Amino acid sequence: MQRAMAIIEREMRRFRRSPMLIVMSMIMPIVQLVVLGNAFGGNIKHVSVGVVDQDHGVPAVRVRELAGAAASGAKTLDVVEYGDQGQALTDLRNGRINGVLTIPPDFSRRTLAHEEPRIALIEDNTEGVVSGALASTIGGVLGSYNKHGPSTDRMPGDATLDVVEVYPYVPYIQYMLPGSIVMSIFMMVMIGGGIIFIDDKSRGLHEGYLVTPITKFELIAGFNISGAIRAVMAGIVIMIVGSFIAGLPDPLSPLRIARMLGVIVLTSFALISMMFLFMVRVNDPLVPRATFGLLNTFLYFPSGAVYPTQGFPRWMRYITAVDPFSYAVHAFKSLMLKNTGFEAITGDLLYLVVFSVVMMSAATLLFKRQL
Repeated sequence: MQRAMAIIEREMRRFRRSPMLIVMSMIMPIVQLVVLGNAFGGNIKHVSVGVVDQDHGVPAVRVRELAGAAASGAKTLDVVEYGDQGQALTDLRNGRINGVLTIPPDFSRRTLAHEEPRIALIEDNTEGVVSGALASTIGGVLGSYNKHGPSTDRMPGDATLDVVEVYPYVPYIQYMLPGSIVMSIFMMVMIGGGIIFIDDKSRGLHEGYLVTPITKFELIAGFNISGAIRAVMAGIVIMIVGSFIAGLPDPLSPLRIARMLGVIVLTSFALISMMFLFMVRVNDPLVPRATFGLLNTFLYFPSGAVYPTQGFPRWMRYITAVDPFSYAVHAFKSLMLKNTGFEAITGDLLYLVVFSVVMMSAATLLFKRQL
């Protein structure tokens, strides 16, 4: 037992010299409890709905007032007024709003004549939970309107709601596919840009780079580009294979694949730049392994890959706003589930480019040319 105790003492000393591993082992369960506990099943709020009033009569104004009350009260809706239905539908397809509530020009006349007036809700059904909450809220608005409306027992005049879905039915496996593509890129980045990088540094393999006249920027660019190439390869494989598994319509569409490839490249550069910034001053090979689960929890679940961001608490939305996963997932959803063009994801692409530049610049400043 004396020799066994020597081994035990040595391993415990080694464990004590890795405070990051100790901290992660304690913090990780708490982080998962807090993040995952708030990432699923929250009440959907701040659903953007465009209102197009083609009637402008008193009954139509009443409907708009009730929608505004739902927006200011429970905060379920964010009402955006539109004068042109075509612009509203364009914004709906480009993901700027979640639905369009259209009040037809004969709404007031049919209401006063007790001819069962109708209003239409055109919704983006790629987010099933959001579209369900939107239809339920508008149904409640219409119920309140009918409760105090002009209907009588002899001449029913209750307004009815027609729900129109813009896209074909989206099964949950297709909804999960964009997040799976981003996760495959992240895993390759974590392995190539984190674990392998630190392992090579600990083995002294970087000494050959450090004694050459290569600049810090050139060295970091080489690491980042090589890591991004591996991540792009992983993303392409999951994109193609996953499209067939999920039953995505026309999975080999050349135009969509070309657009997807552009997003994969930008996502790969953004994540590899971020990972290199995290690891640029790290020497302990246990650190990237310990931080993998923490980063996965903080980046993947707040991105909206598995549950709509409208159901998150306020503090988690701050994470969503800066999380590169969020913009990559949104871009992939727009291209894969809605078959939009780059005009719908311009903001996502711009953020990924700026994020990559900032991360790579910071990594260059922090990189040391000595071991």
